Amino acid sequence: MAFAAARAGLRAVIVAPRGNSREKNAAMRSLGAELLERGDDFQEAYEEAVRIAEAESLHMVRSFDPALVAGVATYALELFETVADLDAVYVPIGMGSGICGTIAVRDALGLKTEVIGVVAAGAPAYALSFAAGKPVATQTAETIADGMACRTPDPEAVSIIKRGASRIVTVDDHEIRTAVRCLFSDTHNTAEGAGAAPLAALLQERDAMRGRRVVLILSGGNVDRDVFAQILAEES
Repeated sequence: MAFAAARAGLRAVIVAPRGNSREKNAAMRSLGAELLERGDDFQEAYEEAVRIAEAESLHMVRSFDPALVAGVATYALELFETVADLDAVYVPIGMGSGICGTIAVRDALGLKTEVIGVVAAGAPAYALSFAAGKPVATQTAETIADGMACRTPDPEAVSIIKRGASRIVTVDDHEIRTAVRCLFSDTHNTAEGAGAAPLAALLQERDAMRGRRVVLILSGGNVDRDVFAQILAEES
């Protein structure tokens, strides 16, 4: 968002919760964003962003904005056009743009690939919503995977996921940390918690998925250096 705003000559105000990744914040600022740290979690930051947008007459871009979902969906298009005959793809769920974009592209191409969502045990709102068939909020969202720390799911996203995903797998922080180490050791990819969560889910389901052609969405490497070093130093 900051990059696009700078290219268009627009002001970009981004609201992040206090305690957000320092290096992610630095990256946003380096791209020209006016970064405000408000609230103790994503939901409180979002509510403050809505208030600021109304007070300052700014255009609000929510985390499940249709244009954002369409943009994120391009990674799924590139994937499905490059790799044929996929049995399944595991996608981490934050606010739902990635998995909904993947479902939309899968359906548009007429493919039979299973789309499997992944959530953190400490932020299970979308898993609870999937099971209930309607949005279910939680009081907290506490996980090392800050990109998945949602406690108030988007109703439209819940509807799309309910129709198009085969299931949602819940992984705990220990499994996520193990997956971060595996990705670095085996592939030398740096994965943040949300990026490693699909591998954690596949490891959990490896017996059932054995012999199938599976893709994992590694959605980001925005992990603070000290956190990453601590995870790598741990025993698997």
